[in-house]
Amino acid sequence: MTSLEHCQALDAKDPLRPLRELFSLPAGVIYLDGNSLGALPRTAAARVAHAVTQEWGDGLIRSWNSAGWFDLPQRVGDKIARLVGASAGTVVATDTTSINLYKVLSAALTIAAQDVPQRKRVVSERSNFPTDLYIAQALCQERGYELLLVEAEQIDAALLADAAVMMLTHVNYRTGAMFDMAGVTAMAHASGALMVWDLAHSAGAVPVALEADNADFAVGCGYKYLNGGPGAPAFVWVHPRHTDRFWQPLAGWWGHAAPFAFTPEYRPASGISRYLCGTQPILSMTALDCALDCFLAVQDCVPAQDVMAALRAKSLALTDMFITLFDERCAGYELELVTPRTHAVRGSQVSLARTTGAYAIMQALIARGVIGDFRAGAAADTGKSEGADILRFGLTPLYLGFADVWQALEHLCQIMDSGEWRDDKFNQKHAVT
Repeated sequence: MTSLEHCQALDAKDPLRPLRELFSLPAGVIYLDGNSLGALPRTAAARVAHAVTQEWGDGLIRSWNSAGWFDLPQRVGDKIARLVGASAGTVVATDTTSINLYKVLSAALTIAAQDVPQRKRVVSERSNFPTDLYIAQALCQERGYELLLVEAEQIDAALLADAAVMMLTHVNYRTGAMFDMAGVTAMAHASGALMVWDLAHSAGAVPVALEADNADFAVGCGYKYLNGGPGAPAFVWVHPRHTDRFWQPLAGWWGHAAPFAFTPEYRPASGISRYLCGTQPILSMTALDCALDCFLAVQDCVPAQDVMAALRAKSLALTDMFITLFDERCAGYELELVTPRTHAVRGSQVSLARTTGAYAIMQALIARGVIGDFRAGAAADTGKSEGADILRFGLTPLYLGFADVWQALEHLCQIMDSGEWRDDKFNQKHAVT
């Protein structure tokens, strides 16, 4: 059996251990939900306070120029670009993931209508994150396309069935299963389809190589592994071969080539800046900008390694430890591991399935200070009768250690052995699960 002392020894020799001090984590809390909302960087509160009191308070409207507010979306985008395998000037931080997906999927359908007008299908995974499917459903209805939802293993066949665009989330939000971006993108292109990726559960957690893998479009959010705070701006990337081919559909003034010329006719900015729309949320953008600096500190710990390669190595080690402890200690609890054991297809989370009681078990864990989250089974999000509920644990390498994982599994075992999760108070559903 793997001991706590063994995990503490692993923490002692972990070169990334100092990164934990960059974050404000409550005492007594094991935070395993960074895949939904990242932890607070210690410098963020003071940085945002400065933006409020000095830049807004004293600088007032002058700060659009003097404090660099105006080009903050591009500067933040360049920091994100380094984490997702994109060149400077090809990523912009703006809006939400849903809004950005609307922009890029609209753009992809516009290209498809020009290049392969006979193709009228958008293909996606049935268990894709619902907002992605909702956006795609609305656009397909508007443009006369069919949204075809298939299981992951059916994607190859689906691409042969008149697909114009393939839209996938790189790491599945429920299971943590990860697609081979290069392989799937090549398969889509070979069939004549464009490839749109959602990096919500990838950016800042697993290595991504958008340009090397020849993707067409990508979006992602700033508040999960990037630690930008609740509702942080999302980001959008467009391959340079597509950027200037068309207008994006939300042609707001911030994406105009000369927004302060105030002309009545829209003229899109060149490059990725045309994917901006309205005035940017500077305070939340400032928090995201601050959070991204935490990734720069990785190079101080492992100067000879690539930032994302170093984080990926620790992420895999943490998820391996969770799975090992689950195997050793959780037999008989009616819990099933649904996250892939194979490294190449695993994101930075571990998900356990249970047909009954999953919500209450997670609430009991949270009451003990072990914070993960719950995701409803297939019956709730696809209309299918089968499908267990999910206890989901995000393993964020920037601030988690091996002893945290051991303690989390210890609490889980105690909850299951005692049956405390059956208490009525743990079965009261909250608005956010």
